[in-house]
Amino acid sequence: MTPQSTFMILAEIREGEIDALRDLLAGMNRIEGIADPENPLLPFGQFERLHVARFVILEAETAEEMRHHGREPYPWRPSLVFLGDCDGKSRYFLDQLARRAADGLQQIFSHCVGFDPDRDDLLTWMSGRNITPKANYINWIGRTVQQVREEEALQRSLAAYLPRAIEEVGRGNARALRQKLLTHVELERDAGRLQLSPPEPTPKLWWLGNLLHKLGMPSILLLLAPLLLLSAPFLILRLRMLERSDPEIVIRPGRAHIARLSVLEDLDVTNHFNVLGDVKPGLFRLSLLKFLLLTLDYASRHVYNHGYLTRVKTIHFARWVLLDNDRRLYFASNYDGSLEGYMDDFINKVAWGLNLVFSNGVGYPRTSWLIKQGAAREQQFKYTLRRHQLPSEVWYKAYPGLTAFDLARNSRIRQGVERRQSSDRAIREWLGLI
Repeated sequence: MTPQSTFMILAEIREGEIDALRDLLAGMNRIEGIADPENPLLPFGQFERLHVARFVILEAETAEEMRHHGREPYPWRPSLVFLGDCDGKSRYFLDQLARRAADGLQQIFSHCVGFDPDRDDLLTWMSGRNITPKANYINWIGRTVQQVREEEALQRSLAAYLPRAIEEVGRGNARALRQKLLTHVELERDAGRLQLSPPEPTPKLWWLGNLLHKLGMPSILLLLAPLLLLSAPFLILRLRMLERSDPEIVIRPGRAHIARLSVLEDLDVTNHFNVLGDVKPGLFRLSLLKFLLLTLDYASRHVYNHGYLTRVKTIHFARWVLLDNDRRLYFASNYDGSLEGYMDDFINKVAWGLNLVFSNGVGYPRTSWLIKQGAAREQQFKYTLRRHQLPSEVWYKAYPGLTAFDLARNSRIRQGVERRQSSDRAIREWLGLI
């Protein structure tokens, strides 16, 4: 199994160069916001281990909300973010980027503070600005870009051949129909038109690190349990005091802001999402947020790692990142369907989960006992998300047109090819997937 990893390069944009940078990034797109996989600056399609990537200009458009908490807004200069998810270790991927797309990346990063293409080593510069998320979600750990593409080709080939197979053996004989399809697969593989590569061995160091992480956090919590139990009443009391005193910030997002975002949405079955906001002031909120992100990362890594995040099955990748000395939280995701459906999914299925993390952000709807209300206050929640949302200047996906459901279905089809079903019912279920 090849595990996935993330990268996120953050750099402040030089004074007065934001418009020139936007124009440069726009030239990478096939249509507005969607990258041309073969664009000359950064030909994403030539990097066979890259799942998704994007360039985002982070601007603190809602920083004034901090005044509702009696604080001056934190200063923030517009910054460029280049982030993505890849197969294997991110440092190997960044090295590949630096070797194969150096000219284009140098043009892009020359608009950023601290980068001089004549003086700075590109790989060293990117690595020094690569930020690790506090929590990260991968829809299916170990499913590589190569696997996705090979399984899509398998599904398409079987779907195209199926009508002919039905004509020859009829619909009623499921076993004969399956054998026809399996023979077709073998012939296509022998002719080189289909390939089903075996998975690479799981890196031993990754396997060991993952096991230690899986066992380590529960062990630490068990050791801390007496202290946590003793302090729990005081922590709960402090939380309720803050929940009751948090200012209500209900601001409807402007039409121009919504229009700017909407033009980039629903151009593929998958959409991309960026949110930037301030963490509520005070050590308690920050400490609670860090603990909950740690818990979320653990659950995403060891529990929700095979196709779903709690009850939500439409997310491909997501990350939660603390920025600006832990004063701001950035969330980025890739999800299937419309934004309205995405928000409704969370409201209806896992509102409590949203509350755990995002209730520690400025402007989030008021919660009760951390898990109640919050996202369940639908209109206020949607206003908050839209107001804090930022567009992606460039977005790339290695397998456009495929949803997380499609990927799971195609994997099941492949499993049916490699592991023969024993019953007629199981065979019919497999045929139904095609």
